[in-house]
Amino acid sequence: MKQTKLIIALFFVVLSVSAQQKNAFQEGEWFKFKMSYSGFLKAGNATLEVKESRLNGKEVFHVIGKGWTSGAIKWFFKVKDRYESYIDKHTGMPYKFIRQIDEGGHTKDIEIEFDHAASMAHVKNKKDKTNASFSIEENVQDMVSAFYYLRNNYKTESIKEGDVVSLNMFFDEENYNFRLKFLGREDLSTSFGTIKTLKFRPYVMAGRVFKEKESLTLWVSADDNKIPLRIQADLAVGSLRADLEAFKGLKHSFKVQF
Repeated sequence: MKQTKLIIALFFVVLSVSAQQKNAFQEGEWFKFKMSYSGFLKAGNATLEVKESRLNGKEVFHVIGKGWTSGAIKWFFKVKDRYESYIDKHTGMPYKFIRQIDEGGHTKDIEIEFDHAASMAHVKNKKDKTNASFSIEENVQDMVSAFYYLRNNYKTESIKEGDVVSLNMFFDEENYNFRLKFLGREDLSTSFGTIKTLKFRPYVMAGRVFKEKESLTLWVSADDNKIPLRIQADLAVGSLRADLEAFKGLKHSFKVQF
């Protein structure tokens, strides 16, 4: 099911808006999300986990993201994705990004090494056995590191409805500008209770899958954690939703109204 494949891939990208406060996370933070199609059919799960490690003598956060289909959908469209990012603990810049996916038989196995001093990304395609280098933009992020970079470097105290958050990103072999619009503040009913949230809308390509350019909506907690609570995608046929269902290791207290 192409809608499921795309939403799992986009899932890790849209997480990038979910926060904007210094020291928002720590080692041991872990999220689990459940995905549903058209509000009732279970579509899959996704997790994000933060570990501490060292890479080439540097202290890094090693972030691992996984996504997979489950329930009835996996019998006719199976997805098993793994994303990893090695992020400098002090600057928030990515050093290495790994993307290993199997989406209905479509597979990729890519490693990207970032050389920020030379403004280059070195891409190793293990499946095709190729190597290539590309120029990158200043302060570029990968699709996983962006989530954590924005948590620590953007503030939301004075953000106003209609403001746009933008970020330079590099994905596979391409630079692009990722943009998200702030829609306002909202009390969101979740399985944990009612939570104060910040609501964003990522800009996506309208066409065969999405109804229009503004078909994705993201809710994140309006506290110091800035964790993603819900992602809603209106598709050309039906809709797909991801909801946070479990977490641990938060750096700050998680505020629930009632």
